[in-house]
Amino acid sequence: IKGVAVTGIEPKAEKSVSNVATVMRVGKLSDLKPGSFNIVIGTDLARSLGVVPGDKISMMVPQGQFTPAGMVPRMKQFTVSGVFSSGHYEYDSSMSFIHLNDAAALYRTGGPTGLRLKLKDMQGAPVVARNLNSQLQDGYYAFDWSRQNRNWFAAVQVEKRMMGIILFLIVLVGAFGLVSSLVMTVNSKRSDIAILRTQGASQGSIMKIFMIQGMFIGFVGVAIGVGLGLLIAFNVESIVNIIEAMFNVQFLPKDIYLISNMPSEPRADDIIPIAVFSFLLSLAATIYPSWRAARIQPAEALRYE
Repeated sequence: IKGVAVTGIEPKAEKSVSNVATVMRVGKLSDLKPGSFNIVIGTDLARSLGVVPGDKISMMVPQGQFTPAGMVPRMKQFTVSGVFSSGHYEYDSSMSFIHLNDAAALYRTGGPTGLRLKLKDMQGAPVVARNLNSQLQDGYYAFDWSRQNRNWFAAVQVEKRMMGIILFLIVLVGAFGLVSSLVMTVNSKRSDIAILRTQGASQGSIMKIFMIQGMFIGFVGVAIGVGLGLLIAFNVESIVNIIEAMFNVQFLPKDIYLISNMPSEPRADDIIPIAVFSFLLSLAATIYPSWRAARIQPAEALRYE
């Protein structure tokens, strides 16, 4: 089958690939027994081949054998015993699992040709891979998940930076809205400010009044924004499904974005800096209107009252 990546596994290793076992649609990994030549394939691959559990598929390996007629590739029939879904189109459309002994017999390797390590801290994988490469002999190498999907993660980083810029511009527009709102408030309260000044209020007191008002508006706005954002983030998959069903659209085509659902993982280290920055920007936006309010002269403001 062209474009199918095959991984040999032991039945007792089912827990070590729990990320696949937990999304088995049909069958189970323990059905992969030595000599049975069973195969577990992804949902999109099964759909494209038009097969269901119990059907047979022919697998051809690059290594062949020489015959009088020339090079003949080796082929073997496998029985589909299960279907899995990982939620990642690249895996569901090109990956399958067979027993380790069957893989060794098919490829004539005599045993496994590689090991896969699972770390508690996924972010430490690049460091571990570099350390292993410095210690392994010639002909052996180690690579981590960030190198295996380098282009995909690079695209995600670019999109994240662009979303940060867009979010900054949205917050900046909100800050300008706060400035204009406070300026209008100052203009409408000129006579009140003048009366306070004639009663002994200092310029600093007037400035504090409007800064506190702007700070309160900014705090309430940030709190409401964070609350609504978290509410949407925790329910984004359901919201997207409803919108897609209502308007018959697809936000993330899985053959382009390689994922089958809208991912959402609210993290404090992303939310807190954004909330703090938004609040500080709203606080800075109150300085100019407050300064204008403090500079109002009582005589000028009350001249036509």
